[in-house]
Amino acid sequence: MIFADKPAAIRRLQDEPIIWLTTVRPNGQPQTSPVWFLLRDNEMLIYSLPDTARVANIAANPKVALNLDGNGQGGAIVTIEGTARIDNAIPPASELPEYVSKYLAFMERNGWTPEVFSARYSAPLVVTMNRGRAW
Repeated sequence: MIFADKPAAIRRLQDEPIIWLTTVRPNGQPQTSPVWFLLRDNEMLIYSLPDTARVANIAANPKVALNLDGNGQGGAIVTIEGTARIDNAIPPASELPEYVSKYLAFMERNGWTPEVFSARYSAPLVVTMNRGRAW
């Protein structure tokens, strides 16, 4: 785990509901999107709508960045550089109890069941964390 010596960063990566994923368009323009995520060892699991620019961007260039919101005072910063892949061997979100537990209330607020969410957000993205900074 890249944050083995930063327990506050690990806690935030386990608990925060939103992380900002930055991919790179073919023309070199970065594109940042807020996404739901699940920390799994040294990887992040993100489910995406399949026909999004982020999925196409990752297929063309797997280098990504992830960032958590800070505390508004210049602290509680967590930034990650990683390598992403589309991994269709990952089961749908509805079959991962830890994902459903983390996001069920969010799904319900959107009028979704875990099965509806899984049908819509069917592209599993896995980000291997290569480097991280936290302060």
